This record gives sequence, structure tokens and C-alpha cells, in this order.
Amino acid sequence: MRTSPRKRPTRLSRALSRGLALLSHGVYRGPLKRAIGGRLERARRLTRPQIELARGGGELDGLRLAFLSDAHAGNYFAEDDWLRVCEAVAREAPDLVCLGGDLINALEREARLLRKGLGLLAAPLGVYAVPGNHEYQASDELSLWRAALEEAGVEILCNRGRRLSRGGAGLWLCGVDDLRRGEPDLEAALDGRAAHEPVVLLSHHPDVFVDAARAGVDLQLSGHTHGGQVVLRGWAPMTHSRFGFRAGHFAREGAQLYVGSGVGTTFLPLRIGAPGEIALLELRVR
Repeated sequence: MRTSPRKRPTRLSRALSRGLALLSHGVYRGPLKRAIGGRLERARRLTRPQIELARGGGELDGLRLAFLSDAHAGNYFAEDDWLRVCEAVAREAPDLVCLGGDLINALEREARLLRKGLGLLAAPLGVYAVPGNHEYQASDELSLWRAALEEAGVEILCNRGRRLSRGGAGLWLCGVDDLRRGEPDLEAALDGRAAHEPVVLLSHHPDVFVDAARAGVDLQLSGHTHGGQVVLRGWAPMTHSRFGFRAGHFAREGAQLYVGSGVGTTFLPLRIGAPGEIALLELRVR
């Protein structure tokens, strides 16, 4: 996947999303906040999927990776909601933490809601992030979002990668810009990888997987879909993927994709048949 022209949000879409954001900021408090937030939090799951890699040094076996996405902070998701999610991750003490985009919803200032929670995230191999389409909905420059993450020690992998080492075994962790609003460049993200080491790719949008599988990525982690958010008898009106990558584990051309359901909601504070998810993946090496 080569760099493509950025599809900027229209004035109408920005006005609509910001209007809804201001509404949610205004009403998400008091008894309503306790009712909505409590219901979503009780339904949220901590999942423990195992992913078997086809290559990599034995020292990577058992590596635990926490994956969070789609908090949509500000949209019926407050600072303390995010703080409790990060507390749950910190209790698990993962080796690596990855943030898959859409951490904020529609306003630049919502990035400030992330700071306390981000301060709890620490891992031996680091904390890494990529942007999602809602970060661009808030600002083309991502300045406050980037500042909030970097001040907390989070490294942003936007069309680039870096080598992580565990017991002498290498892992290439990389990320691409958002497929809808950014300028994703998979070739740049993969530049520097070694032929023998597994590649883990962060991409907010799961549909990048079609190209990532052809490029030799071992595992892609994505969000964006919210697991459908509302799923009725297996049918979801909002899939957000052209290829049916709604939630969970997928395999294609020797590559694997895990799509997390996210921890927050978009538009309405409602989930039916698609609970929120904190994913704690365990990597196994054959």
C-alpha cells in the first residue's frame, strides 16, 4: 500500500460530530453518567486470545501484548472511565501495550482526558500508538493528541517501525496512518525489518490487512469496527469493513488479523451483542 491522498473531513461532518460531542459532554454526568458508564463497564470484557506465529525466536513465546482502541473519550466516556480501563491493563502487567486509534472522539481538547490513564500504562517493551479517523476528525494536525501521548512516554508509529528485542529475539513492530483520513504507507512502515523476524502491524482500519498479508506481515492489530456495536442475531448494520473484518481473529495468505471491539462507543452510548473489549494477546512461537 502506497501513500494515498488524505481524505479530509467535510465541514458538515465536522460540525455534526462536534455538535454531538458537545451534547454528550453536557449530559454525561451525575445519575445519567453512573447509569450509562456502569452498564458499559460491566459488559466490557478482558479477553485473552492466543496468536501462534509461524516464525520468530523462542524467546518471543509467551509475550503478552495489551491492545486498546476506540475509547472515543468525550463521547459518553470520561477521564475516569479511561482511567479504569488503563488500571485494568496495568494490573495485568503486559510486556507490550499497543493503542489502535480513535482514543478521542471529535474535539481536540478531549486528548486531555487521556493523560491520567496513559500515565498508568508502562511495559518493558514500551507503549505504542497509531491514529484513527476520529483523531483527524478533531484536528488535521493531531497536535494535542500527539502531545498527550508523547508526554506520557507513548511512541507514535505512523508509517514507521522499530525493532523490539526480548531475550535476544527480534520483533518488528510498526504502524500505518489511518486508511480513511490519513496517508497510510505500508512500505515505509516495513522498511528496516529483517527477513527472519515476525512483523506486528498496528492499523486502526482492519481493511489494510488485504495489503499487509501480501506484504508478509505476520499479525495485524486493528480496531475501528466496535465489533459492530449493535449486533442482532449475527447481523450488524455498521460493519465498517468492506471485507467482513468485524471482530476477532482472521487469517489470510499466512498472515493473521485481530480486530478488537474497542472500549468505548460512537454516536450513541449503546452496545448490543458486541461488548467492549480489553484484549490481552499472548504470542506463541512454534
